[in-house]
Amino acid sequence: MATPPDDATSEPGSKTPKRRLTLIRSFSLADLITLCNGAAGMGAVLLSMAYVGSGERPLMWGALGLLPLALVFDVADGAVARWRRRSSPFGADLDSLADVVSFGVAPAAIAFALGMRGMLDGFVLIYFVGCGISRLARFNVTAEALMTDKGKVSHFEGTPIPTSVLLVLVLAVAFATDAVGDRLWLGELDLGMVSVHPLVLMFLASGTAMVSATLKIPKP
Repeated sequence: MATPPDDATSEPGSKTPKRRLTLIRSFSLADLITLCNGAAGMGAVLLSMAYVGSGERPLMWGALGLLPLALVFDVADGAVARWRRRSSPFGADLDSLADVVSFGVAPAAIAFALGMRGMLDGFVLIYFVGCGISRLARFNVTAEALMTDKGKVSHFEGTPIPTSVLLVLVLAVAFATDAVGDRLWLGELDLGMVSVHPLVLMFLASGTAMVSATLKIPKP
């Protein structure tokens, strides 16, 4: 008796084998570009960690430079998918996971590396990443309901997570002017047992804007 191939299964009561979703075979060119997005974000995290350990400025410049590159990949994957007119079973989820790394975790890691290391700073940065995760999850489950007759999402609810690149730009200017560590803009507030850098509030505002249900932004 012949056995079905490794990539096929049969549902009960069905004579037609159901093919498994294979990872590599299902990848599209757009998916590979999305992975480059995530790789750039992870590279920024690792370079931030290396900067904390060594203090070598080129490492931080590398981390800061990788995130605009991640944004280029984030835009390019959608453009390539439309150009090739090929949908991927992994596309939306893969894009969201990559965005969490590049535009959530990486900016928070850079902020920590540049001096936002107070206890309350840490809570705000964790809140920021949590908001990014929640915003992407909400988009994935509501995208179909927001579709127009043209098959495109009409608007974003809350700010898209790639807008965190603007926070990275602010940090890049601070780094270029040596306003890092003890010299961070706006200084540090000592609240007794905890401390906080007021500059971290831009991450609080960004995270809150991402999960806002009333802020609606038209999608180009």
